[in-house]
Amino acid sequence: MARKYSKSAGKDVEREMRAFKQGKLKSGKGGRGGKVKSRKQAIAIGLSEARKEGKKVPKKTTGRRKKKSGARRKKHSTRKA
Repeated sequence: MARKYSKSAGKDVEREMRAFKQGKLKSGKGGRGGKVKSRKQAIAIGLSEARKEGKKVPKKTTGRRKKKSGARRKKHSTRKA
C-alpha cells in the first residue's frame, strides 16, 4: 500500500508540533491570529504548510452531509379495505 503522506510532509508537521510545545506557534496570516492552543490545530498548520510546498498530502476533507435516517420514509399502506 502506498504512503498517504510524504516523509517531508511528516517533518513539516513535526516542526510545527515542536513550535507548539514550546509555545511559539501562532495561527493566521503572519501569526496574527494568536497562540495555537490545540494539538489538532498544530497538525493542521503543518499539513497546510506541506500542501503549499507541493508535498504529497491528501486533500482537505470538507464537511460532508450525513445521510438521512430511514425514519423519514413514507409509510405505505399494504392493507386493503
